[in-house]
Amino acid sequence: MSKSVNRVKAAAEAAGLTIEILRMPDSTRTAAEAAAACGCDIAQIVKSLIFKGGETGALKLLLVSGANQVDLEKAAALVGEPLERADPKEVREITGFAIGGVSPLGHLTPVTTWMDETLLGFGTVWAAAGAPNAVFEITGTALRDATGATIADLG
Repeated sequence: MSKSVNRVKAAAEAAGLTIEILRMPDSTRTAAEAAAACGCDIAQIVKSLIFKGGETGALKLLLVSGANQVDLEKAAALVGEPLERADPKEVREITGFAIGGVSPLGHLTPVTTWMDETLLGFGTVWAAAGAPNAVFEITGTALRDATGATIADLG
């Protein structure tokens, strides 16, 4: 396994979670690709979206259901500042993950996190595990607890 995938596994273990990281034969970079690979509804896919605070420059992680689009005005009100897309190079430097493989767990530097309330409505959800073809299954509650995410209406 790659360093980033190992970091996700170690972060899960440190949070008291036992997860199985699956390496899919095809890409899981998009919510549609991940849903097809995992055999689940697109709404059960956790999109890990990284934004940059327009005032502080701090990265913000939004965990969003694959079926939902982020309402940037609503998200900006929740985080307390305007949001802009983060630079992929900066995302990699701070989180240790490339876009398309950003995991909710195992960041090099802690990132303040908000989680779409929709994800709590499923028995399990699927999230990226540090590579564009690596995923893991987890309950929404366990994901919230492990990431310290604030639950919010992000759509």
